[in-house]
Amino acid sequence: MKIHLPAAAATIAFAILTACSSGDSIHYRKCTGSVWATTYHITYRSAVNLDDSIYSVMNRVDDSLSPFSPTSVISRINSGADMATDSLVRRIFLASQRFNALSHGAFDPTVAPLVNLWGFGYRNIHTEPTAAQIDSALRYVGISQCSLQGNLVVKASDHTEFNFSAITKGYACDLIGEMMSRNGCDDYMVEIGGEMSLRGRNAHGDKWRVMIDAPIESDSAVVHSRMAVIEVTDAGIATSGNYRNYRHTAEGKVWHTINPATGYPAHTTTLSATVVAPDAMSADALATACMSMESDSAIAMIESLPATSVMLVRADSTGYRLLTSRGFPSIN
Repeated sequence: MKIHLPAAAATIAFAILTACSSGDSIHYRKCTGSVWATTYHITYRSAVNLDDSIYSVMNRVDDSLSPFSPTSVISRINSGADMATDSLVRRIFLASQRFNALSHGAFDPTVAPLVNLWGFGYRNIHTEPTAAQIDSALRYVGISQCSLQGNLVVKASDHTEFNFSAITKGYACDLIGEMMSRNGCDDYMVEIGGEMSLRGRNAHGDKWRVMIDAPIESDSAVVHSRMAVIEVTDAGIATSGNYRNYRHTAEGKVWHTINPATGYPAHTTTLSATVVAPDAMSADALATACMSMESDSAIAMIESLPATSVMLVRADSTGYRLLTSRGFPSIN
């Protein structure tokens, strides 16, 4: 889920919030805690404890990509203080340009100033934006107009800013998974805030069973209610939805998914999108894009990609109904 909270809420506090231990099996270990204003749950099969390496990856992601940290690489780029990148920024920047092209602009991390204007970003702005403010911010949106030149980011404008929150948690899941693979761990489930990287088998020798929540509105607490269960392995999974991150304004309820073309919250009948892809970073970005697209366009985009599928939850007169693309796992 895409959760945007103030900078103070994004601080990593492993000493207080983390609890890691090996389970009943000597091989399967569990690591759980809080990070980036959400929770994580990691299960992995290993003869050695990899918890410290998990924390190291999370801290590396935070130092590079957190827009809440004024000293992160991306914050320095946003402010114009230093346009130098690192390997994480370069990888996620190029991936974002690819998903921007695939979605015909529906996925665009340079929508950051507009997300801030609507009160869902990394700056505390509580007033409703005016049409003039939205039009002004729109001039700086467009990751396709930005580029990498060697180690440096070239922005479309000095006022262009990047917020990769809609892809970072999935990317972090992949990075943790890559670390585990390097350490000889072939069976793992890495979940951060609903985004997941899955490999191998669970403790029962089966594929990983993943519960998909029903779209129950709540802006004060995460409400888990089973809507579907799928069995998946060797893939990434991400769900994006508007039912947990919204605000009430004088004009009515507005959701956190901002349409990069209009500058206003996206208004579609899609309540949530769950994407299964070869990696969690791709699933994360594509799920976000689906929330800004009409369902037929979203499914066409997904079905154009190998080993990728989606389940859309759409509002209707009875509450909601499910719409799945070709190849989506069987629903239990």
